[in-house]
Amino acid sequence: MAPRVLLARHGQTAWSLSGRHTGRTDIPLLDEGRRGAKLLGERLHREPWAGLPDAEVRTSPLLRASDTCELAGFGGGRSRPWDALMEFDYGAYEGMTPAEIQAVRPGWFIWRDGVPDGETLAQVAARADEVVEWARSADRDVLVFAHGHILRAIGARWLGEDVSFASRIRLAPTSLSVLDWAYGEPAIGVWNDTGHLAGR
Repeated sequence: MAPRVLLARHGQTAWSLSGRHTGRTDIPLLDEGRRGAKLLGERLHREPWAGLPDAEVRTSPLLRASDTCELAGFGGGRSRPWDALMEFDYGAYEGMTPAEIQAVRPGWFIWRDGVPDGETLAQVAARADEVVEWARSADRDVLVFAHGHILRAIGARWLGEDVSFASRIRLAPTSLSVLDWAYGEPAIGVWNDTGHLAGR
C-alpha cells in the first residue's frame, strides 16, 4: 500500500472565485492561482516532502489542474494526465452558482440530488474508487493534482464512506491534503491545508 496519498487542488480560477460549478469547462488559472501553485510547489520541495523524488504523479488533463501541477514543479516527464481525475460533470448546472441552482430547484444538494444531464453520483464514486484502488496498489507515495469535488469524493471513498460524505470535507483552491493510515486503517493525515499561501 502507498505510504501517503497527497491531494493538491488546483489554483484559483475566475469561476472558483465566484463559486460557479466548473466541471469540464477548461478555464485557466488566475494570476492568484498561478502564484498559489508556485507556493504549493515550494512547500512540496522543502522538508518533509523534499520534492517527493520517488512519488508517482498524476494530474487531471484539464488546464487548471495540469498548469497547477506544472507550476508546482511536477510537470513534464514527472506527471501523467488521467481522465479519472477530471472534475464532476455538472451537466445542465455547469457554470451556475449554488444560489442560481437553488432559485430553480429549491432545496437542491449536489451530494444527494446529483445533476441533470451530467454524471451520476454513482459514476463519480466509481471514478473515485478507481483512483483509490490505484493509490493503494502503489508501493510509494502518490501525488495527484485535480479538482474540489472529485478530490472530496476520493477522500470519502478512501475512508470507506459513501460518496455523500464528501459534503463534510471541503477543499479550498491550492490546498494540500494527505491520506494515509492509522492503526492499519485508512485515515486523513492532513486536510485542506493552505498554510503555504500564507508563507507557512
